[in-house]
This record gives sequence, C-alpha cells and structure tokens, in this order.
Amino acid sequence: KHGLSQSPININSQMAEGGDSHEIVMNFKDEINKVDNLGHTVQLDFKEGSSITADNETFDFIQCHFHTPSEHLIDGMTFPMEMHIVNTMSDQPEDATTEYLVISALFKEGKENKFISEFLNSIPKEEKSSADMKVGSVKLSDLFGNASEDLLGQYYYYKGSLTTPPFTESVRWYVSKHIFEASAEQIEAINEIEGNNARHVQALYGRVVRND
Repeated sequence: KHGLSQSPININSQMAEGGDSHEIVMNFKDEINKVDNLGHTVQLDFKEGSSITADNETFDFIQCHFHTPSEHLIDGMTFPMEMHIVNTMSDQPEDATTEYLVISALFKEGKENKFISEFLNSIPKEEKSSADMKVGSVKLSDLFGNASEDLLGQYYYYKGSLTTPPFTESVRWYVSKHIFEASAEQIEAINEIEGNNARHVQALYGRVVRND
C-alpha cells in the first residue's frame, strides 16, 4: 500500500503555481567514476565530494540513472527518455527515513548528446556489472553546460516519492523545464539495455506543483 505522495506525475504547466524560489547552492566537482548495467537501468556513480544545499540543508550527489520512456509527463506528453540525478541528505541519523533531492532531465529525439556519448560505449554488456571510468572522461557539465550554478534554473518543484521500490515518500523533485536532446540511436541503445522501465503516473491528491 502506498501513500498519497507518489511519483511520477503528469505536470500540468498551466496549473503550476508560482511561489518563493528554493535557495540552491552547489558544490559540484563533476566527478563520475563508474558506469553500471543494473539490468533494470543504466546508472552513473559520482565520486564523493559533490553536493547541493537546498534551503540550508545539504544533499550529496550519489548517482544518476535513466528511464525509457520518461516517467514524468508534461501536459500529458511522454518523452522517450528521462534521467534522474539522485542526491541524499547528508548526516542523517541511521534510523531516519532517507531524504532525497532528485533532479529530472527529460529528453526528446534530436541531435547526438555529447554527455551520453562519453559513456555509452563503456556500459557493460553483462547485467549487474560495472565499469570504472576515469574521472573527467564523463562530465555532467556537458549536458547542463559549464555554468553549474545554473543547474537549478527553471524547474517544476513538487514533493513525491521514489519511483522504484520501496517508493519512499521523501523526495524533493526538481523537473527541468528545459527539454534536452539525444539521438534516436542513443536512446535506443539505452532502451535495449534497460528495457521499458518507466513507472505509470500517479495521482496528485491535492499536491501543488510549483514553478521554481
């Protein structure tokens, strides 16, 4: 049984409310050191040391992974791919529910994506296996641009859950309004590895989506 704050959701852009922006400070070293084929997703792991401070609470970069097709919808539209950048709150008590901050990047078919090309051929063929990456060879800044301070620029913000078991309702979601591009071949290559791994959209149950 789940609660009433599940993810993903369909974001109605016309219904998103304005409000005070969340104060974001980044300490971003852009150090990806491993790529994983987990069977159900492709994942990139961050070396310890990069963090985000949101509303005076610090979250550590942990990993980013992919969903094909997208899990979040914008105005009822599904995109062919979505990437989640997963961060967990620093210095939590061991018995506390883990607090997450997840950045979502939606992709449409278009030109080849430089960031994806940096790791695509290094994804292990065997499920549940990993490949070490030389730090600096895969750079998230090649997706978002060099100005990492602008990483959290224009987003939809809402409170929700993890989209995989145990579906914990302790996630601060930032869904980018900017739609990124990747080639059809890149999206297909990732989909061939992980399959169709998107969870269906969940009801809002009165939750507010904010323009951030």
